[in-house]
Amino acid sequence: MGERKTFQFETEVIHAAYESSEYEGSLTPPLYQTSTFTFKDAQIGEKRFAGEEQGYIYTRLGNPTVHVLQERMAKLENGEAALAFSSGMGAVSAILLALTKTGDHILCSQGVYGCTFGLLQLMKDKYKIDHDFSSMATKEQLLEKIRPETVCIYVETPINPTMKLVDLQMVANVAKEAGIPVVVDNTFCSPYLQTPLSLGCDIVVHSATKYICGHGDVIAGIAVGKKKFIDHVSMTTQKDIGGVISPFDAWLLLRGLKTLPIRMDRHSDNAKKLAKFLAGHPKVESVYYPGDEQSDDYDIMKRQMKKPGGLISFTLKGTKETAQAFMNQLKLIKIAVSLGDAETLIQHPATMTHAVVPKHAREEMGILDGLLRLSVGLEAWEDIQADLAQALEQIKK
Repeated sequence: MGERKTFQFETEVIHAAYESSEYEGSLTPPLYQTSTFTFKDAQIGEKRFAGEEQGYIYTRLGNPTVHVLQERMAKLENGEAALAFSSGMGAVSAILLALTKTGDHILCSQGVYGCTFGLLQLMKDKYKIDHDFSSMATKEQLLEKIRPETVCIYVETPINPTMKLVDLQMVANVAKEAGIPVVVDNTFCSPYLQTPLSLGCDIVVHSATKYICGHGDVIAGIAVGKKKFIDHVSMTTQKDIGGVISPFDAWLLLRGLKTLPIRMDRHSDNAKKLAKFLAGHPKVESVYYPGDEQSDDYDIMKRQMKKPGGLISFTLKGTKETAQAFMNQLKLIKIAVSLGDAETLIQHPATMTHAVVPKHAREEMGILDGLLRLSVGLEAWEDIQADLAQALEQIKK
């Protein structure tokens, strides 16, 4: 595809990295559902394997449908290159393994997704790659946890599921002084709401299962960064471990991306109304939402996010059993992990997404037994609120 004008985000999600004239005029990127590619002659096969000629060899090493997705995601995240994986954890593990070796140290934000926590523990137990957690609230707090052997800083913002924010520009500035790359899990925001690379960070990862897909029918991951690093991951960690995305899943993600801005606007607008409702309810103890103007993180949200997003966490007055009884009374809202779907989903982090995290570590992260995470869907907000209200009404005082 030749040089062309850079368009607004809402246009790029539909058109970036694809020229229909190069694909027989097909308006939609074709699905190349093939495992391997043929060579015109043996010499071309030799050249491609030697890296002397561009072209496709085997879908684990590259595929035209996957290529369009990767190029589009790189454009949307303001990165040079991207890689698509078979899951979000496929992306996270490939990036962390590519950055580390035995004896290295990873500095993480105060909370991380439960499976990321499990991966970090596995890397520590099996490969002696250590990690620490930091609130990263200030430059000083960040600096006191950086060691000579620290090779990367890994950040979730908003943090899953406490919704705490991390000032990415501050972290990037500190990291650059120390010569350490910053990896950001941007799943909760999508590139429509937040672009960490534009703030000075080095690598972005996504569980594309969530907002990028948007329809609850794909498991996938994405990593975006500098071309040199992404090419290195492609030809080593991804190629040899093999966590590649299928062409059909890549095609579904391209379809989902086309409506990303519209969906994110609706998710965010719905969440704003529901956060206000929950904050004013007498049976709700606390609400954690980036759009809360009274929150210490509100200024960070205004600086680095376009909108507060579609996720709300809240605690009820009572015990774990209170929270579970409330969930069981919901009718419209579905009890399920994941997020970013058209349907509104609710889950109990302490016993679901973060069950693998030991209780003491969960509590240090702020994941208490009464905490619930609500992924606000695309339904009419009035209907979501009515379901929350009727379930809250049935909680015993």
